[in-house]
Amino acid sequence: MKLDTRRQVETPEGLALGLRLAGVLPRAAALVLDTLVRAVFYILVSMALVNLGTMGEGLLLLVIFVTEWLYFVLLEVKFNGVTPGKHWIGLRVLHDDGTPVGWNASLVRNFMRAVDFLPLCYGFGILSSTLSPSFRRLGDWAAGTVVVHDPSAEAKRRERKKRRSAQSNEHSQVISVPPPLVMDREEQGALMAFVQRRDQWSDARAQELSDVLEPITGQVGMEGMERTMGYGAWLEEEA
Repeated sequence: MKLDTRRQVETPEGLALGLRLAGVLPRAAALVLDTLVRAVFYILVSMALVNLGTMGEGLLLLVIFVTEWLYFVLLEVKFNGVTPGKHWIGLRVLHDDGTPVGWNASLVRNFMRAVDFLPLCYGFGILSSTLSPSFRRLGDWAAGTVVVHDPSAEAKRRERKKRRSAQSNEHSQVISVPPPLVMDREEQGALMAFVQRRDQWSDARAQELSDVLEPITGQVGMEGMERTMGYGAWLEEEA
């Protein structure tokens, strides 16, 4: 199985755009999620039509037919190449020049799903995606589209990672302070565990726990938490 690759394309405006193409596995995961979304929708519709008898059955079949053919088209065009499944996985459909997918391309790529599905369970689509250097199924080749890892989603992930790293660095810059009294092993272990697990808690939760030691630290809130961290850091250094 090939790994996802980065591809450089030039937009119609002459701008160089770096896109990270999505491989078979993330695309399959997005498809499974979109299938579950449609299944839940069909269940809700069937529950609403259950009392209409034969007419309800006919309406349900009509809803399923229309949804199966237009679900991907409408969502990809209206939401800039993203369906619920693609959103959760962090994928987006684009023209192969990096521009947003349009009606014609989306219609072609999604109506070609009937061919990609053959002979069973997207056999042709998986084979085409696996052999293609750009991971395209037959519908993508016909429509001139690619599926990429959403640049905006990746930027948000990088920003979250940066914030977590900054918080971790902030928490790690602790000034060690010797505790004002002698502690037994259990108490020392609790303080060191507090330091080790601090990054797993929000500031509010960490302050709530450190406030318990107010008789020892003489502080509450952020100051008490920092004092508790300092005691724990000193004990770790001495251990």
